[in-house]
Amino acid sequence: MKIVILGAGVIGVTSAWYLSQAGHEVVVLDRQPAPARETSFANAGEVSPGYSAPWAAPGIPLKAMKWMFQKHAPLVVGLRPDVAKLSWLARMLANCTPEAYKANKARMVRLAEYSRDCLEGLRSETGIAYDERTQGTLQLFRTEAQVEAAGKDIAVLREGGVAFEVLDAEGCRAAEPGLRAARGPIAGGLRLPGDETGDCFKFTTRLADLAAAQGVEFRWGVGVERLVVEGGRVRGAVTSEGIVTGDAVVVALGSYSPALVKGLGLDLPVYPVKGYSLTLPVVDEALAPVSTVMDETHKVAITRLGDRIRVGGLAEIAGFDLSLKAARRATLEHSLGGLFGGAGDLSRVEFWCGLRPMTPDGTPVVGRTPVPGLFLNTGHGTLGWTMAAGSGRVLADIVSGRRSEIETADLGIARYGREAGRAGTLVPARA
Repeated sequence: MKIVILGAGVIGVTSAWYLSQAGHEVVVLDRQPAPARETSFANAGEVSPGYSAPWAAPGIPLKAMKWMFQKHAPLVVGLRPDVAKLSWLARMLANCTPEAYKANKARMVRLAEYSRDCLEGLRSETGIAYDERTQGTLQLFRTEAQVEAAGKDIAVLREGGVAFEVLDAEGCRAAEPGLRAARGPIAGGLRLPGDETGDCFKFTTRLADLAAAQGVEFRWGVGVERLVVEGGRVRGAVTSEGIVTGDAVVVALGSYSPALVKGLGLDLPVYPVKGYSLTLPVVDEALAPVSTVMDETHKVAITRLGDRIRVGGLAEIAGFDLSLKAARRATLEHSLGGLFGGAGDLSRVEFWCGLRPMTPDGTPVVGRTPVPGLFLNTGHGTLGWTMAAGSGRVLADIVSGRRSEIETADLGIARYGREAGRAGTLVPARA
């Protein structure tokens, strides 16, 4: 089949790779001049299946209220009225129950663990290099309350067979020697030795080159306007350079996916949650992180990428605003300085932000839709890099009609019930 993929971030490119490997003709469209120029450009650098967890969790509503009055809050909710935002927040709050959290986390860990395995296989098969390290993630707790709260996550990890280590303060310093110079208390940590790190931008760019060498066609600078529907089936897309047709279309446009499919009667509950990052060169190896340290207090990840440090995180729920806020930069620098002060050169820092496409339950939407010929691979939130390879492989299996190696029935838009789509409302697109 000829497959048209909309979007060339890490999700679109991995989808293209696996669909091509499955024998399909693949065309990828993106409005940027090259791959991974938006949300995949400078994320936190974590490939963290063990840290895969929904933001919707018991206690989050109360924590969110407290965060509103903190200087270095991990979550900021914009006050500007937005119907889509309010609807998404209501759905997210509905998932803040112990039962929903357990089910959502288990589903996310399943996909993320599979994705890590797929990434390992892809790396072995192609020799692709992207400043990767396979030295785990350390979730760092500064208070005893955080240590105790980790119990529910540990239970899910144990149930899912995910390797982990519970560390005391000295164990954390042994795993990450740079923490010996950290300011403030360290109460303990949860180490996930199966996690990895790497530069998502480098990976996506190099995989796109490999895919192109295998016959995948990439068309850059092409804006997507709407989908083409003929005979009740999606047949392509109307773009800034005319109509591009195929036997099936994969929407991998991140936060911009809902607007495109809304006209087909699909209610895709994905909302942009802005994250920020700093990238700076290492100047003192002894003080720098070895792999990734997740600062649980500020929800900030500090990751080693070759001779650089990437500091990423925070969540700003403010629509499609891409402005860089000085207060968010201050929080990232505060977290870095408290744990790895002096490790990097802040005078040469690159400050960046991107829009993470979040679902209310934390799990991405991967698979077919009620509309024939239309498939989705979007809504990965903070875990796009972590889940990219597995999502691409699963999507290729579903499109190809093959049985996937993991359960996929609960990954699609159908899990949101009848409200998710009404395929009878299709309107043909005009040239």
